[in-house]
Amino acid sequence: MRNFSGNRSRVHRPMLQCLPDGQADGLRCISFTRWGGVSLPPYNELNIGFNVGDDHEAVEENRQIVHTMLDARELVSSGQVHSSRLAVVGGPVQEEGLVGVDGLLTDVRGVALLIQHADCQAVVLYDPGKKAIANIHCGWKGSVSGILIKAVRKMAEAYSSRPQDLWASVSPSLGPCCAEFKDWKSLLPRTLHNFQTAPAHFDFWAITRWQLKSAGLPSEQIELSRICTACSEDYFSYRREGLTGRCATAIMLT
Repeated sequence: MRNFSGNRSRVHRPMLQCLPDGQADGLRCISFTRWGGVSLPPYNELNIGFNVGDDHEAVEENRQIVHTMLDARELVSSGQVHSSRLAVVGGPVQEEGLVGVDGLLTDVRGVALLIQHADCQAVVLYDPGKKAIANIHCGWKGSVSGILIKAVRKMAEAYSSRPQDLWASVSPSLGPCCAEFKDWKSLLPRTLHNFQTAPAHFDFWAITRWQLKSAGLPSEQIELSRICTACSEDYFSYRREGLTGRCATAIMLT
């Protein structure tokens, strides 16, 4: 399997391919760095988040850049709120109609599912047999609420996907080196306490792998970028910067 590879040169090809090459027929899956857009500091450059204080027109232009790079017919995103709500996308839909949704699913070709993130994980799921995809926004609250397990079940419900047939990729996100939770005893359930790697630090990459395996995905079909957004300046990081933009991860059936 092939991991994400970081874009360290800051050239205007701000993308990382995700999912292994052998499973990519009929699929386009990209996790974008922060470079290659038009937003000014502190949102430089490819911020796709409307609700972080950036100029609206700049965000629109950045989203069009993403849209064009994907060669998508439709680019669908949601009003993410760290919930465990999922939505099946059957065609064009406005973000306003998906407020409170943190996971998107579709089997429609040309519809790109977009997740915005800055330290949280974007977890993409792909069923190569049923030709169905999902894109999930998973921060620590998503891990606690079990949104990934719910997404696997939703794939089965909507598309008759079998968990053992699904492939998953996890975007760059907050690594165990920087995932400090001082109030972890009150925030995290006991089932996650075993993933503590240092005082008040937790490995949410390992948590995601464990949850996906618990949902039935084979270990060899789960890909982690292992790039920490707080450590790498190629990505927006709320933990590092506070006031900052949002990166994009998108998946589409071609």
